Amino acid sequence: MDLRGKIIAFDADDTLWHNEINFRNAEREFAQAMLPFCRPEEAIACLMEVEGRNIPTLGYGTKTFIIALAEAAMELGGDAIPNSKIREVMEIGKRTVCPKVELYPHAREVLEMLHNEEQRLGFRMVLATKGDLKDQQYKIGKSGLQNYFSHIEIMSEKDVAGYSALMQKCGVAPQEFIMVGNSFKSDIKPVLELGGSAFYIPSEIIWVHEVVEEFAHPNLVRLDSIKELPQIFGIKGL
Repeated sequence: MDLRGKIIAFDADDTLWHNEINFRNAEREFAQAMLPFCRPEEAIACLMEVEGRNIPTLGYGTKTFIIALAEAAMELGGDAIPNSKIREVMEIGKRTVCPKVELYPHAREVLEMLHNEEQRLGFRMVLATKGDLKDQQYKIGKSGLQNYFSHIEIMSEKDVAGYSALMQKCGVAPQEFIMVGNSFKSDIKPVLELGGSAFYIPSEIIWVHEVVEEFAHPNLVRLDSIKELPQIFGIKGL
């Protein structure tokens, strides 16, 4: 693959480091906290419905999740729910704000290898993530990966318009843009629709709001692990 003049953009959450597991654990805690009012599956279903309802106006991230926890608790508990229970579920959400950032295996090594080859092969690496600004800045800082990227973009939405703006900002055409990510909805589909290329590395846990029908495409390659990237790019891999 000729990489000269191209952008290789990496997703962050659940591509370079674990993220969704923190919210999944919080969902289970919420379900347990709501046992006096409903079954666990009802609690989680209500939480997902409220969260999905709020995303268009509140965006992504921990703050939206905390608000959804409180709203879902009030919907499930009605007039019988005490203020102490609302505080309890909000504390569950707050514990997801500053999690330990655990990198995926080989993530740092792969970025290091590619970074060392940028000048020789003529490409640039970009971090393209979405979510709450403070949330993402915290995780990027704690990851220690920021220096591998020539540009970091925290997007409010990863859609065709968002990627188009990012490509313009980076000064590349869609055909020169390569995306690496775990979410078919956010990382893969919009880039392919624009005419770019994508490497899809599915994560073990996928957020319900990121589920979308997958499809084959000539510009799409599915990988089992990020460690396969260097070899595909003609760099001796791990």
